[in-house]
Amino acid sequence: MDPHFVQGLHALLVQSTSNDTNQLKTATARLNTEYYKNPACISALASILASSPELAVRQLAAVEMRKRVQQRSGDLWTQLPQDERQQIKQKLPELILNEQGKLVRHAAARVVAAIASIEIPLGTWPELLPLLHQACLSTQVAHREVGIYILFTVLETIVEGFQEQTQNFFSLFSGLMVDPESIEVRITTVRALGVIAQYIDTEDKADIKSFQALIPKMIQVLGQALETSDEANARQLFDVFETLLILEIPLLSPHIKDLAAFLLQCGGNRNLSSELRVLALNALNWTIQYKKSKIQSQNLAAVILEGLMPITTEPEPEDSDEDAPCRSALRIIDGLATNLPPTQVFPALRTLIQQYFTSPDPNCRRGAMLALGVAVEGCSEFMTPLMDHVWPIIETGLQDSESSVRKATCVAVSCLCEWLEEDCAAKHGTLIPAIMNLVHDPNTQRSACTALDALLEILQDSIDQYLGLIMEQLASLLDTAPIPVKTVVTGAIGSAAHASKSKFLPYFEPTMNRLQHFLVLGGEGEEGELRGIAMDAVGTFAEAVGADVFRPYFADLMKQAFQGLEMGSPRLRECSFLFFSVMARVFGEEFALYLPQVVPALLASCKQSEHGEEKDSESLSADVAAFASGSSASSPIAVLDSDGNIEAEMEDVDVDKMLEVNSAIAVEKEIAADTIGALFLATRGHFLPYVEQCVVELVSLLTHYYEGIRKSSTESLLEIVRIFYELSEPQEWQPGATVTVPLQPLVKELVGHILPPLMDMYETEDNKPVVASLCVGLAETINKLGPAFVENSLETLCNIAIQILEQKALCQQDPDQDENEEAPEDQAEYDSVLVSSAGDLVSAFANALGADFAQLFIKFFPLISKFYKESRSLSDRSSAIGCLAEIIAGMKNAVTPSTEPLMELFYKALGDPEAEVQSNAAFAVGLLVEHSEVDLSPQYPLLLTALRPIFDVPADAPASRLNAKDNAAGAVSRMIVRNTAAVPLDQVLPVLIAALPLKNDYLENRPIFRALFHLFRSNPQSLGPYLDHLLAVFAHVLDPNIPDQIGEDARAELIQLIGFLNTQEPAKVRAAGLNVFLPGA
Repeated sequence: MDPHFVQGLHALLVQSTSNDTNQLKTATARLNTEYYKNPACISALASILASSPELAVRQLAAVEMRKRVQQRSGDLWTQLPQDERQQIKQKLPELILNEQGKLVRHAAARVVAAIASIEIPLGTWPELLPLLHQACLSTQVAHREVGIYILFTVLETIVEGFQEQTQNFFSLFSGLMVDPESIEVRITTVRALGVIAQYIDTEDKADIKSFQALIPKMIQVLGQALETSDEANARQLFDVFETLLILEIPLLSPHIKDLAAFLLQCGGNRNLSSELRVLALNALNWTIQYKKSKIQSQNLAAVILEGLMPITTEPEPEDSDEDAPCRSALRIIDGLATNLPPTQVFPALRTLIQQYFTSPDPNCRRGAMLALGVAVEGCSEFMTPLMDHVWPIIETGLQDSESSVRKATCVAVSCLCEWLEEDCAAKHGTLIPAIMNLVHDPNTQRSACTALDALLEILQDSIDQYLGLIMEQLASLLDTAPIPVKTVVTGAIGSAAHASKSKFLPYFEPTMNRLQHFLVLGGEGEEGELRGIAMDAVGTFAEAVGADVFRPYFADLMKQAFQGLEMGSPRLRECSFLFFSVMARVFGEEFALYLPQVVPALLASCKQSEHGEEKDSESLSADVAAFASGSSASSPIAVLDSDGNIEAEMEDVDVDKMLEVNSAIAVEKEIAADTIGALFLATRGHFLPYVEQCVVELVSLLTHYYEGIRKSSTESLLEIVRIFYELSEPQEWQPGATVTVPLQPLVKELVGHILPPLMDMYETEDNKPVVASLCVGLAETINKLGPAFVENSLETLCNIAIQILEQKALCQQDPDQDENEEAPEDQAEYDSVLVSSAGDLVSAFANALGADFAQLFIKFFPLISKFYKESRSLSDRSSAIGCLAEIIAGMKNAVTPSTEPLMELFYKALGDPEAEVQSNAAFAVGLLVEHSEVDLSPQYPLLLTALRPIFDVPADAPASRLNAKDNAAGAVSRMIVRNTAAVPLDQVLPVLIAALPLKNDYLENRPIFRALFHLFRSNPQSLGPYLDHLLAVFAHVLDPNIPDQIGEDARAELIQLIGFLNTQEPAKVRAAGLNVFLPGA
């Protein structure tokens, strides 16, 4: 080897470690042009690695040597003479064993891995594994540390060719994990096992069993790293366990109980640092998400909750973005609630909450309240019948002597309002006075305003009695409170406007005057947040007061929203997009003149990267200085490769930091994608020039890593299809498998662009809410476009529904569940939402295909009906019956062959303890009677007996019972129309007519009025005794001051009927105020 070549290369490497940027650039340029294109540089770098006295130079030589070996797929390495390659392979491992610098050893080990990736597949380095095996078993601890580290890096680079060695590795690693002298050996061994795990196949039963046997030792090593407070290594070991959790092979399955107990113990160990405890708790959260079938089958939720509750009582950091064990514990409670059946979570949690809430320690009471709040999302349906036991705790918490407990109770109220709207709105008389008291307390002001915001959002008409008081008290806070409080007050005023609608009008102008200066704030942080919330609130005002009142402010506020786009804040851009969406809804096509400015901003948002800008070479000096100083392994080390690009040694980079995603930008993109659909819906034809570019961008977002963006893109794409179809002035489609009314060519082309990528997304989609949203969106689109939408994709779309109903969709899969094992009936509430959405999709098929759905119904009926069992949740039972009802509505008389099993199921559902199920069952029975060609009149007595109790409902009953009563009335009306003679009218009519007018489900007015018209024509004397009541009902449904309740056709026929009744009973018609509907009135 030319010594001058080596010396020149060494001098340039020394120069590269300089802090002088100019020297670095010069050295890099010369290295790339004069040395790194010559294969001899590899041997020269090996020589420098072996002999340079400077640690930083040896490390840089190792880094560059690895890159040269890998350059152009190993081309430079293979150009080296065979004897030089052989010498490097022989000397390099020995050199590493004797190297004193740890960073140099690690960098050089990666050179060995790079060479191995080329030589091992060719079978030209048979000595390597025996050499490493020998080093791992050396009596010298330093050799064992180096041996296992090289083996780890080699396995990271190449496993192919080593598969036949896995059992030998397991045997070796089993011993190394109990190395008596070096925790480094033990930790690196666990990391090596983490690599091997990724290459074990589901069919490798022996390897799976051997690996499973090593798990207890791996857990012990993690425990040892935690005991020594070695955060860097503990983090790497947690990464290994998180990898094992997400793999599709059940390596951890036999040890989930022990792993969960270990992680819970570490998370609760206050002797460990907060950072290590958070790592342990995060790993426990992953365990619950990815191994939920094991957590569920072993009923571990109660034990985990018991361990988490003490952690929830620990103090929270002031900074809302800072992680802490108490926040991690609450996240896990949320995870348990959303991933597991509520039957396993809420009863145990409720006991703990009651226990902690009665503690004299306010921290325990605060923890109990926060735990209640986070559990609501996943347990809301299960909690509903138990709310009488929950409200006393909430009411006591709002008056607790400690402000921390009062604040936590406000958080719980906010959560309850989001998921249990009806229950919370009904408690307004208690909640509003209590929360308003807390609004005036500086200690609770901010939390109380947030709770008030959530409550007002759902209050609807009940707000009338409080509106004046609330506006007076909140308005004064806009002038006096600190900025964070002003922000939540502004949000609460927005919710008050939302609930009060036109009644907000007297407060509109004064409030706008108070908010104007918030809309021009230019600061970041708190000021930026206040500006954004003010923009949101103003949008809500516009919806409350309407376009005409708001128009004087419209243009100026659009300017403010455009300014918000330019302020470099993702949050303000998000608020501007939401504002555009609301303005488009309020002003409709009038908004179109802003589209040329708004749409490019939305597309630019969708296109931006969440990872920030790439560094330029000027900004590298700090990284290079860190490299030159040989600083710690946690410091990022960046160097230039032969093409001048940044390359970092992965061992020495904080990978989490490098891959950190700007979640604010991701949320902004989610809102941007959503706004695109909203603008098309509002501006209609004016949006057509932008459709193509928007579709292209939205399709590209279907593969985005963030589920919120995939969901909003899916919804907007299907919205675009529906509006585009409406604008094509289509003919009314006819149900059937054969398309008789084809789509317009441009609509068909658009469907062709959108549907295939949506199907591709489904194949890889692991997020249940995204899949549920896809199903609901597809159902709406099928119902709108008819059979032409599914013309070439019916089988694919049906398979989606079948997979979900069989609980075998990718997002429902659990690697620990046997492929042929039936999914458990008791499931999380989110799983029920997904199943319900698949039901929507199936009923859309029935609607589009009509009678031609009959063959598919044979397949779908058992899949849907299995969700109606006593052991199933209310949501499952209700959606199963509701879905079958909608299918009957679509199939019509083609349902006839299935009449008997359907009727049998509906009888059971009519006797269900829950009104929501009874309601769907009554609707389903009525449709079956109406459409089946089987004469069901012999069953009328039984049916009427089953329906009768549903009519006995007090006026103040919950909406679900009033709804059931309306549907029962509809069912009886359908029975009357189908076979009047089979109905004992003298017994039925008093009950039916007393149920009128309908209170909730106005669609059932259609069969009811059909029955009334039928009886007035065929049997008018039967209705004579009820004429006064009926005339009052007619006056109610014809009242021009309320929204239409009966539809245009029924309205026209009803007015005709009133004309006829006027000839018989003019005084009664006049007394009912109906003479205004008479001809010539």
